Amino acid sequence: MILLANGTIINFNPARVDINTDVAIEGNKIVAIGKRLALQYPNAESIDLKEKIIIPGLVCSHNHFYSSLARGMLATIKPSGNFVEMLENLWWKLDRALDDKLLYCSGMIGALDAIKSGTTAVVDHNSSPNFIKGSLSVLREAFEENGLRGILCYEITDRNGKTGMKDGLQESLDFADSIKDTDLIEAAIGGHASFSLSDESLKNISEVVKKTGKGFHIHVGEDKYDADHSEENYSKSILERLDSFNLLNGKSILAHGIWLNEKDLQILNKRKSFLVHNPRSNMNNHVGYLKSISEVKNLAIGTDGIGADMFEETRFAYFKSKEENLNLSPGDFVNYLWSGNKILERYFNKKFGKVAKDYTADLIICDYNPPTPLTKENTAEHFLFGFSSKNVESVIINGRFVYCDRAFPIVINRVYNKSKKSAIKLWKKMDEL
Repeated sequence: MILLANGTIINFNPARVDINTDVAIEGNKIVAIGKRLALQYPNAESIDLKEKIIIPGLVCSHNHFYSSLARGMLATIKPSGNFVEMLENLWWKLDRALDDKLLYCSGMIGALDAIKSGTTAVVDHNSSPNFIKGSLSVLREAFEENGLRGILCYEITDRNGKTGMKDGLQESLDFADSIKDTDLIEAAIGGHASFSLSDESLKNISEVVKKTGKGFHIHVGEDKYDADHSEENYSKSILERLDSFNLLNGKSILAHGIWLNEKDLQILNKRKSFLVHNPRSNMNNHVGYLKSISEVKNLAIGTDGIGADMFEETRFAYFKSKEENLNLSPGDFVNYLWSGNKILERYFNKKFGKVAKDYTADLIICDYNPPTPLTKENTAEHFLFGFSSKNVESVIINGRFVYCDRAFPIVINRVYNKSKKSAIKLWKKMDEL
């Protein structure tokens, strides 16, 4: 048993601050919250936090760990005039250059960066067309080696031919069947986007979703091209089309949604699906902004592959809303971030997102020393304008320290030295395609 003693507990949804409070953890669950719990649990491993802050772990609800080695890329990339050309010239070359070793290295870097930022769970969306079979198991290894919680899927698409599509379906089935022995990893069924999936492929995906009971994780309306393609080729909006194949339910994870229309949002809310806002990626790709974002009932926040720092991503989400003249508060965006815990609850069938009894012990310990009073009325403002990933001192996932006193239990210099060599290899392979 672990006893976190004399901490300042902050819960954000609903907001609450408890000072000089202890947290008792047994197995992967919080078993007690209170004062002087050492009297109740005298044999526990007690850690005096000296009023450091304990908050629930953060969730990145849409990511692409396969892109971790793209940082500072020196491969030759042709100029792109639009979003689809950028996919063709950059990302669809990168994913085709991945093999098992490069994907594993990408997963390790993604997991280490996430944990160091206080992110305890990542919903990942993988694409590696020349390494499909076994790819999710490789990513699972990287997640589990670092103790990171994850919901993993493979991106099924028609862009690599019928064989590639069928291989993606089989990998999804195989992986969903393989994770029955873990409470750290879950599976979703992935798809690239409406414009890269035929009706036949969506029908096949729907059958896999039904057979496995998993949710569908797909990009929707990231660019205007996706919306136009659906209307012009199928006479349906994006979500009308997906819904016609029974792909939308309470486990569906839909990324971006910038070009969804009013009808789409009604379907989204009716099906209780999640829309994941990725503000930095959207800004970087210059694809637009969903001004009706406040109409979404289940809005979560992701990074779309730009790291996994959810402090930073949530800040950008709030600032972008101000630039768009939306009347949304810091509390709204902290609540959007916390919706990622609802995704976890629907997949893992456990409680997430609070420092409270019977909740899963996914926690962050921060050395944030507020220069102004910290109360339940202003926790969201402190989160956006005070906290940062630099304050993350220790991370507990599934009841276990995976990052303690700003140190990992593994020698990370070896991982980063290997990743530098792997990045050069990846970029060279991209140039050869």
